[in-house]
Amino acid sequence: MIDRHITTAGTDGGSAAASRAALKRTRLRPADVARVGAVGLRTRPVRAALSALGISIGIAAMVAVVGVTSSSRLDLEHRLARYGTNVLTVTPGTDFSGAQATLPDTAGPMAARIPDIEHLSGTGRTTASVYRTDHVPASNTNGITVLAARADLPAAIGATVADGVWFNGATERGEAVVLGADAARYLGIDAASPDTRVWLGGQWFTVIGVLAPAPLAPDLDAAAFVGWSAAQQRLGFDGGTSTLYIRIAPAAIDDVRTLLGRTVNPEHPNEVRVARPSDALKAKQVANQTFTALLLGLGAVALLVGGVGVANTMIISVLERRGEIGWRRSLGATRGQIRIQFLTEALLLSALGGIGGIVLGAAVTTGYAATQHWPVSVPAWAQASALGTTLLIGAAAGLYPAIRAARLSPTEALAQP
Repeated sequence: MIDRHITTAGTDGGSAAASRAALKRTRLRPADVARVGAVGLRTRPVRAALSALGISIGIAAMVAVVGVTSSSRLDLEHRLARYGTNVLTVTPGTDFSGAQATLPDTAGPMAARIPDIEHLSGTGRTTASVYRTDHVPASNTNGITVLAARADLPAAIGATVADGVWFNGATERGEAVVLGADAARYLGIDAASPDTRVWLGGQWFTVIGVLAPAPLAPDLDAAAFVGWSAAQQRLGFDGGTSTLYIRIAPAAIDDVRTLLGRTVNPEHPNEVRVARPSDALKAKQVANQTFTALLLGLGAVALLVGGVGVANTMIISVLERRGEIGWRRSLGATRGQIRIQFLTEALLLSALGGIGGIVLGAAVTTGYAATQHWPVSVPAWAQASALGTTLLIGAAAGLYPAIRAARLSPTEALAQP
């Protein structure tokens, strides 16, 4: 009895060891799983490429939307850092009757008394018009405003001269003009030159400078500037200030904004409009974010369509490869290995589409940012999220076909044509 027990135990132990050894031999390593899962992609490359393309389009759309938005936001941050958020503009509002008000002649000197003001300048609107030649009808105003300006205006608004120079003590009194970026384009002038003249207010003025776009004062881009003294002497300018530009110490911006209306026009502070140009830029960014959400939704729809395409491809692949499944089962492949094979194939197909979509989306972002002169920003989280999303879609799309393939018995698979 004891010998029989020992023999039986030894036999059972040997069978268990043999089973464990067989299981160990049939277990697929990760490299084997990837190689087996790629069989369907290698044998049907065109179908695989078309299925991956559907994923790529959805991922590219989402990555491009996030990249363009991020690049726009980065450009805004750079501009605000360069020009500052501490600029206020003071313009006349309306009176109680709804008519256009005017700023008092003492608006500038009164505002200059406020502490913490770093730079203060202003512009005055004239009635003159500017043309490229003296043969243009006076009724054609071409949308360019002629403004009187002082020498300290660029420092107040953070503007820079793209070509030529700004006014100095001498040119402010002479027949010299500086054009805003849009005004120069309207007039067909690319650069300042002593030989470049414009017909302004019934006389010739020499273009001494062209400004770069001014983000904090976009209304000045379509303006032509003449010196304050020259405007009074040559254009009949009355010397009234139409807009004040004030750069303030950042820590005091809110306090000064509260005081400006009462200081500039103590009798009628309600007729003074105080604005912060950087707020308009931020509001524009918020509006762009709403549009971004819509585009992301469209990208998600495209991605869903791509996922359906992957599922369809995998189902067809299972139907076409029943013979292969039968032979693999007959040679010892387990249901789990068949399931892993087709699931891996779906994941690889989605991963290829995801990587292609990320590259395409980054290329679209780079190209668009270059046309807008923005810094390029494709957030790493967006790329990681895109790849993770494609893998989830691949897993979801390949799960049913993988389970269906694993359920086929060897005889059933081999019996079907």
